[in-house]
Amino acid sequence: MLSEYILDCKQYHGEFTDITWCDCDLRKWLNNEFYNVAFNADEKGFVKTTRCTDNGEDSPDTEDKVFLLSVTEVHERSHTLDTDFRRTRGTEFAKIKKAGDGHLYVMDKHVDTDYINEGGKKYGCSWWWLRSQGRLKDTGHDPSRAVFIGTRASIRHYARVNRTGYGVRPALKLDLQH
Repeated sequence: MLSEYILDCKQYHGEFTDITWCDCDLRKWLNNEFYNVAFNADEKGFVKTTRCTDNGEDSPDTEDKVFLLSVTEVHERSHTLDTDFRRTRGTEFAKIKKAGDGHLYVMDKHVDTDYINEGGKKYGCSWWWLRSQGRLKDTGHDPSRAVFIGTRASIRHYARVNRTGYGVRPALKLDLQH
């Protein structure tokens, strides 16, 4: 299950350094602070622990209750859901400026594919993190970069891990047999 909206604005990691999904601040926040505030004890019983693979070169697999999608997972969903699922907007809470994390970037370039129409109202889409490590065109794999969904719902590989203004769109798996 993937959040329909961007729920918050967070850095992937608090400093510009080489980092893996396993060790980044955003993963810690999702599986501790976010998880404990977003779900009560009964709801937590339905949230499965998910083995996250495809986290980036030399990035170990992780076991997470809440995670971000990987590049591979986005490609897989793009084939079944079309790329429109990549276009989303932030909640009002996500747009509030927060110390250290800045405020959520909202498209304002008047390009139709960067907007969503809901109930006759036009909303600018925002960028959101994936858990995969990034790369640079000239140097290839770069663990100081992370992948994100950017303009025109494109997959971008070059964001500095300490970049502010990018959104968090949590994913999780539910155990409906619980």
